[in-house]
Amino acid sequence: MTSIFNLEGKVAFITGSTRGQGWAEAKLLTKYGATVILNGVHSQELLDQRKEELKKEFNIDVDGFLFDVGDVEATQNCYNTIFKKYKRLDILVNNAGMMEDNLVGMIKKDDIQNTFSTNTTGVINNLQLAARLMMRNKSGSIINISSIVGKVGNEGQVVYGGSKAAVIGITLSAARELAPMNIRVNAIAPGFINTDFIKSLSPEKYQERLNSIKMKRVGQPEDVANAVLFFASDMSKYITGQVLGVDGGMIM
Repeated sequence: MTSIFNLEGKVAFITGSTRGQGWAEAKLLTKYGATVILNGVHSQELLDQRKEELKKEFNIDVDGFLFDVGDVEATQNCYNTIFKKYKRLDILVNNAGMMEDNLVGMIKKDDIQNTFSTNTTGVINNLQLAARLMMRNKSGSIINISSIVGKVGNEGQVVYGGSKAAVIGITLSAARELAPMNIRVNAIAPGFINTDFIKSLSPEKYQERLNSIKMKRVGQPEDVANAVLFFASDMSKYITGQVLGVDGGMIM
């Protein structure tokens, strides 16, 4: 492959990659030559289906792991298997996420714990384990999916916004620490993207969000996947510690 985004020979692990943004990222990185390892949490059937889709389209074997990224032991087991089979990891996309919205005063303890477990603890769990594998080759790219809400906040999203703001802090700190080992750590902050997260919005809220976007359209999962491809490839080999907004001009 002669593309400037050539990922041949690279192994990539994408959390939360059976639906939405994660699935778009998995397809795009596979298209550009990466050996992509999938992850899901709710459905073995869907995970198997996605593996089969990639196998059929690209004529490759695909691995996938069903586990909650907030589960430290399960995450460790996943990386043990990756090391045994591939002996390396070149790209990590911390994509798995969840959203529990509630106004201040109505926030439940379980909502806080579950959201931070996935959106924040899960990022740290995977980042640590991925970095250990990447240190062996003194190279790698870690891409953390944050959110526009983590940068500017939003009504009713104290918990979600807090968890995604933490991802930005994690990214900046890890980038400083891992740069001497040639491991890049960057974040992407998507805006209003056409995924399951926005399907529960009322028509009024949907239109309100749409009106705030300068480019006057909802983002697509592929828009985020394109940014992931850039950070995964050598086109960004001198870029680390950055937070890239993919929001159509929602904030400027």
